[in-house]
Amino acid sequence: MVANTSRRDDVIQIRASRETKALLQRAAELKQQKLSEFMLESARRSAEETILDRNLFHLGDEAYDRFVALLDNPPQASPEVVARYRRKAPWA
Repeated sequence: MVANTSRRDDVIQIRASRETKALLQRAAELKQQKLSEFMLESARRSAEETILDRNLFHLGDEAYDRFVALLDNPPQASPEVVARYRRKAPWA
């Protein structure tokens, strides 16, 4: 989604523990952002993801039938994919 570039004239205030503020400040520094920019970007991204996760989509009859058929009969995993899932993780 595109970030809102209109004028910023509303204020959002929050309280946080020192530990939380330090964590957020560290993350903002790593991204070379001001704390407020980092927090706003992070909160906006989380809000967009939350909304998109709950969006309803509509399909025509034919598309719905294809969608349900794919859910009911998923394609078989290729041998390469099966081998990757069975491989031990390098950190394990």
